[in-house]
Amino acid sequence: QLQLVESGGGSVQPGGSLRLSCAASGVTLDGVTLDYYAIGWFRQAPGKEREGVSCISDSDGTTYYADSVKGRFTISRDNAKNTVYLQMDSLKPEDTAVYYCAAQHQKYISDRNALRAADFRSWGRGTQVTVSS
Repeated sequence: QLQLVESGGGSVQPGGSLRLSCAASGVTLDGVTLDYYAIGWFRQAPGKEREGVSCISDSDGTTYYADSVKGRFTISRDNAKNTVYLQMDSLKPEDTAVYYCAAQHQKYISDRNALRAADFRSWGRGTQVTVSS
């Protein structure tokens, strides 16, 4: 079972930066490695639905971003370390939320659902990001 653990959250002032990490471990049921998985970042603020923030595909590294974070957030992956990163710059108070990473086998993810939480199978427990002055 693929296991995901987020880290790197915290409190920051508006305009600041944070880098979130999503570390994957465990052997999947079919023995494939993280190389075969699309990894997404999602967030959920109090009283709001979980929303897609960014996603990175498997080996070709295609990236997707929500309009609200384009130009400010950057997703990347290091398959050798089984880790995906989300660099968040120019943070705004509206970025405050619990951030989750999630994984799904690449064959089920395309540009039509890369930011759709319901289509991702494995989830971490989340890390809190608070942007406040």
